[in-house]
Amino acid sequence: MAAVKSDIEIARAAKKKPIAEIGARLGIPADALAPYGYDKAKVGADFITSLSDRPDGKLILVTAINPTPAGEGKTTTTVGLGDGLNRIGKKAVICVREPSLGPCFGTKGGAAGGGYAQVVPMEDINLHFTGDFHAITAAHNLLAAMIDNHVYWGNAENIDVRRITWRRVMDMNDRALRQMVASLGGVANGFPRESGFDITVASEVMAILCLASDLNDLERRLGDIVVGYRFDRTPVFARDIKAHRAMTVLLKDAMQPNLVQTLENNPAFVHGGPFANIAHGCNSVIATRTALKLGDYVVTEAGFGADLGAEKFFDIKCRKAGLKPHAAVIVATVRALKMNGGVRKDDLSAENVEALQRGCANLGRHIANVRKFGVPVVVAINHFTSDTDAEISAVKDYAARHGSDAILCRHWAEGSAGIEELAEKVVELAEGGQAKFQPLYPDHLPLMEKIEIIASKIYHAGEVTSDRGVQDQLKTWEEQGYGDLPICVAKTQYSFSTDPNLRGAPEGHVVHVREVRLSAGAGFVVAITGEIMTMPGLPRVPSAERIFLNDEGFVEGLF
Repeated sequence: MAAVKSDIEIARAAKKKPIAEIGARLGIPADALAPYGYDKAKVGADFITSLSDRPDGKLILVTAINPTPAGEGKTTTTVGLGDGLNRIGKKAVICVREPSLGPCFGTKGGAAGGGYAQVVPMEDINLHFTGDFHAITAAHNLLAAMIDNHVYWGNAENIDVRRITWRRVMDMNDRALRQMVASLGGVANGFPRESGFDITVASEVMAILCLASDLNDLERRLGDIVVGYRFDRTPVFARDIKAHRAMTVLLKDAMQPNLVQTLENNPAFVHGGPFANIAHGCNSVIATRTALKLGDYVVTEAGFGADLGAEKFFDIKCRKAGLKPHAAVIVATVRALKMNGGVRKDDLSAENVEALQRGCANLGRHIANVRKFGVPVVVAINHFTSDTDAEISAVKDYAARHGSDAILCRHWAEGSAGIEELAEKVVELAEGGQAKFQPLYPDHLPLMEKIEIIASKIYHAGEVTSDRGVQDQLKTWEEQGYGDLPICVAKTQYSFSTDPNLRGAPEGHVVHVREVRLSAGAGFVVAITGEIMTMPGLPRVPSAERIFLNDEGFVEGLF
């Protein structure tokens, strides 16, 4: 039996076409592309503006059950479905997020798909790519530097250094930087204060870039960032210290969507990369809107399980950008469902229909949740070789009892040929006129009530608790005019609850909101729950230990 090639080996063997040729398939002229080498390019803002009068294609969301160590393959399915739609004659474009270096060198790995359903160049996309994350990091930290510099040179805005809320960021997992004291070393270094670092994908600048419609909107949103409070408790904005315009300059190129291709030479936009557990988890609005003008179908993903990614896609991205999804795909694997049913990872290869049926409760919860937004759903069973016919039939039967088709997909091993049936079903749903999209809650409700609605209707929690300081802060923001903002819950991705070990479909648990953060420029309020960290740490054995250059100068160990 031939050895199975690794993702990076498959990607390295790709027969890529010049990026200008990929752009031409979408009607993008060569002079509207800014190439980054042979196989990737940014799409110019003037060309994007020229598309405004075109009708939109149909928007398809790919989401998933709660992730497990067994793997689900959401990005792989997103790429495979895009290839599958093109295979059956539809003009389809893929929109996914850029990977963060933190997970690439930590535990999760990259986010370029897998097997024969990948976007390429895989190594570039998972590493520095076109430098967008570096630009976001620089813009964020420029603001941090200008805040401390403003205080050092007289503090004309009367900023209370005890109430500076703007932290610094870097695109790496580094738990040692979560809490720190800055400006030590004497008078020349400023005024010592407690601060810390978040990972770049948790930055409000990342969220702003992903939600802004153009450079003017980007600059306005950057100016609206609240960086701290004065001694009289009034907010200090980035525009008050005159940082927003220079930040926009740093982000000028990063705002342009990145065009690449799949292994089957189909077009894909890879742009923006907020995490879904600590941020809103969607690729950029500008990339999605551009794709909708250029393609008949746009397949995009939302991070982690539907309780986080899909909810934020619907309640934040679609609400703010005026997008209306036509169908949703929920990715599940037999292995992950068995794990949700109580099977240990080492035992997942053995058939266990009983445990699988127990674990299907997680899938059923996600199906019901997505339907609450008025979006029709189909289940994609991402195939593993250890899956048995009885287990696959059990998933299909369970989905059928919950009013959805579950379709076996072999795109990892077969590319677009292994996902044609799902592509046909997606077209049927999207063309069927069933979608009647609506967000989960209206804008006008109090902020805490919005949190409670998400917790009860999506997580099936029995109660939401918080300290008095959290409640007072939410009321203050409402008084300052931020009450209409949506909520972005920072929560573990592994469970509907805030306990990562509580799998399946728990009911009646308690969601404790321990901190809230205002992202005034992005346009949402972050509610931090459980033990979620906005700066992750590396595991005991990080992936970085297995990543190296081989004797031929090629990267090994990325996945």
